[in-house]
Amino acid sequence: MALCYYITARHQLEAVAGNEKALQEKVRAAFSAGADYLQVREKDLPGGRLTNLVRILLSLPEKRKTRLLVNERLDVAIACGADGVHLPTDSVPLPVVRARGGEALLAGISCHSVEQLEVAVQQKASYVLLGPIFETPSKPGAKPLGLSLLAQGCRRSPVPVFALGGVNLENASACVQAGAAGIAGIRLFQQAQELGEVCGRLHLL
Repeated sequence: MALCYYITARHQLEAVAGNEKALQEKVRAAFSAGADYLQVREKDLPGGRLTNLVRILLSLPEKRKTRLLVNERLDVAIACGADGVHLPTDSVPLPVVRARGGEALLAGISCHSVEQLEVAVQQKASYVLLGPIFETPSKPGAKPLGLSLLAQGCRRSPVPVFALGGVNLENASACVQAGAAGIAGIRLFQQAQELGEVCGRLHLL
């Protein structure tokens, strides 16, 4: 079963720019669809608005088993009681996160090479997002890692590795066959008309 990891980007929703209400409804749908992880990646929001948004999302009755993660803002994640924090490659060091958030807090990190993945594992990351696996418009000019490096990274990692970047329903099975524990993305989930169908198909891989 492939896990589903939805990364939010509210400005890409068909709504008024900056409209958190539209994002709340999309997140509600993702919770109902059985998304396993949801990363709130609204980097332009000031701390107060981000904190308010995260608290609202955590209070949605549809959340159930979905693990809600806050992008980079460890302070917001701790203050809101989120399930974890997700770190960009050049963000707060994982040991600092562990010292402040404790072992119970999920702490994931984005990696763009097998070497970065190995460092993340040594520093006790809960999981890793590895990418871009394929070409993606969100990372123009970035060289795709490809399935071979994904497989190499998965073999070396004792923690879950999520395939990120250009992954869709057509190539997701190849990522799972390479060893990925799940599929991460923005467009795959956020632009889906039927999130339940997307998550259902991924869960069957």
